Amino acid sequence: MVESNAFQFQLEILQKENEVLLQEIHHRVKNNLQIISSLLDLQEDYVTDDPTAAHLLKESQNRVSSMALIYEMIYQSNDLTKINFSDYIKTLTSNLFHSYNAKPNLITIINVEHVHLNIETAVPLGLIISELISNSLKYAFPEVGGEIKIQLTNKDNKYELIVSDDGIGIPEDLNSSNTEITLGMRLVKSLVNQLDGTIKIERSQGTKFMIQFHELQYKNRMDIN
Repeated sequence: MVESNAFQFQLEILQKENEVLLQEIHHRVKNNLQIISSLLDLQEDYVTDDPTAAHLLKESQNRVSSMALIYEMIYQSNDLTKINFSDYIKTLTSNLFHSYNAKPNLITIINVEHVHLNIETAVPLGLIISELISNSLKYAFPEVGGEIKIQLTNKDNKYELIVSDDGIGIPEDLNSSNTEITLGMRLVKSLVNQLDGTIKIERSQGTKFMIQFHELQYKNRMDIN
């Protein structure tokens, strides 16, 4: 009985040490990403005479910030393996609206179920949402405001993300449109493939992206001989 109690005590100590170590890893990753974001911000100050370069740096900074936010929220959470993704979407959207100085008459409607996702899923999904919202903020409303809607639902462990706006829409032929939109869509499709998901686009009233996926499982990337 004494040996059993001692063994249990050692397991609890080991678990606590692992939790502290994992928290420290998340903290360091978050800090490193924030440093990269700050460096991109500094670089942007040196290319003010080149709007294209400044814009590309801003885009990269927003993508890095979307990843850093995930690690920051996990670091502050009691669960170090999953993120409250509904809270993440709200914070990410607010940050993007601030970054792009969104028009006062542009509103966002967020309808997201209370779901928790692991890092394997959260990082590519966060980048997808960041890219789609950014595109709406930049191109969908050139003159007047409108609505951007974000929905995330879970049914039978199958998730559906819908990001839509009631703006001017995107061209049917992306290859002949704005190069940046084309590159952004290539990134989104690549990230959807990373999630083993599917994507559909509707252009009837504005633009609607419908993405279905399952939560990814952790993959051991270490080669074991």
